[in-house]
Amino acid sequence: MMASEPVARAVAEEVGRWGSMKQTGVSLRYMMEFGSVPTDRNLLLSAQFLQKELPIRIARRALELESLPFGLSAKPAILKVRDWYLDSFRDIRYFPEVRNRDDELAFTQMIKMIKVRHNNVVPTMALGVQQLKNEQFSSRKLPPGFDEIHGFLDRFYMSRIGIRMLIGQHVALHEPEPQPGVIGLINTKLSPIQVAQIASEDARSICMREYGSAPDINIYGDQNLTFPYVTSHLHLMLFELVKNSLRAVQERYMNSDKDVPPVRIIVADGTEDVTIKVSDEGGGIRRSGLPRIFTYLYSTAKNLPDMEGPSEGVTMAGYGFGLPVSRLYARYFGGDLQIISMEGYGTDAYLHLSRLGDSEEPLP
Repeated sequence: MMASEPVARAVAEEVGRWGSMKQTGVSLRYMMEFGSVPTDRNLLLSAQFLQKELPIRIARRALELESLPFGLSAKPAILKVRDWYLDSFRDIRYFPEVRNRDDELAFTQMIKMIKVRHNNVVPTMALGVQQLKNEQFSSRKLPPGFDEIHGFLDRFYMSRIGIRMLIGQHVALHEPEPQPGVIGLINTKLSPIQVAQIASEDARSICMREYGSAPDINIYGDQNLTFPYVTSHLHLMLFELVKNSLRAVQERYMNSDKDVPPVRIIVADGTEDVTIKVSDEGGGIRRSGLPRIFTYLYSTAKNLPDMEGPSEGVTMAGYGFGLPVSRLYARYFGGDLQIISMEGYGTDAYLHLSRLGDSEEPLP
C-alpha cells in the first residue's frame, strides 16, 4: 500500500521527531516487581508507558535503516524490514490515547500484532546483509568499514530484544492463570538445569535429523538451583551453543571409529552470576578465526539456506547470526557470552547470567 506523498512526508517528520527523543530503560528486577501485581491500574500504567516508549525505540531503528553504508539500505530485504518498522510506528502513533481498561485491552491486541509482524526480522536482515556480501565482498576478507555494519546490527538486534521483551512482558501479564512463580515472561524460579535439558534435547533432535546420529550430552550442577530469568532467552542461547558443539563433534568424528566424546554442560552458581559452560571436543577453532565468530556473516556453513524459499525450520548451520545474537541476549540483562577454544581439541562457551537482575537494559 503506497501512502500519498503528504502522508508519507508527515510520517517521516514524525519519525524524525520521535527518533530524537530519549529512551527509558527498565531492569529485570523492575519488571518483576511491577508485574507481580498485574492489577488493571498497573496494566493501564504499563500500556501508557509503552504508548510513549515504543514509538521512540521503533523510530530510532527506522531512521538507522535508512542510512546504512555500502548501499545496504536499498536492498529489498532491508526495505521490507524498514516498512515493518514504519507500519508499527504508525499503528502506535495513530492509536487513540490509552485512558481506560477497554483502551488498554485494544492496545494490547494491537502491540501483539506488531510483535507478530516483526517475527522474521532476523532472517530477513540476514538475507539483506548476505545479498550485500555476495555482491560486493566475494573474498573471505571483509572490507574496511564493514565494522560499521556490524555495529549497526548489534544496536539493531539489541534494540529488537528490548522491544520484544517490553511487548511480550505486557501481553503475558494478561495471562489469567499464570504458572506459580511466573511473572509475564520472567520465571522467578527458573531451573537452569531443566532449561539445559530441554534445549539439549531440541538441539540433539536436529542433529539426528541432519546427520542420523548425535553425540551424548551430559549435564552437571545443582538440580535445585533456581534464579529469576526469562526462560525463552535462556533456551535460545543454550540451544545455539549446544547445536554448535554437537555439529563440531559430529563433523569431527563422522568418519572415525573412535568413541564419540559427549558434550558437557556445567551449571555453576555464584553470588553475582549463574554461569553455564558448554564444553565440547569438536576440534576447536583457530585462534586467528576467533575474533570472527562474533561478527555477523561469519558462518562455517558451506551453502547458506535460501531465505526466499519456504523455511525448513532450524538447520544445524545457520546464517552466522547465532553467536552474536546470543551474546546480545546475554548482555541484555547484564550477563555475557565468552568463547574459549583449544585448536585441535575443542571449545568451551561460558554463558554468564547476572543473578542480580538490576542492570538496566542497554539502550542503543
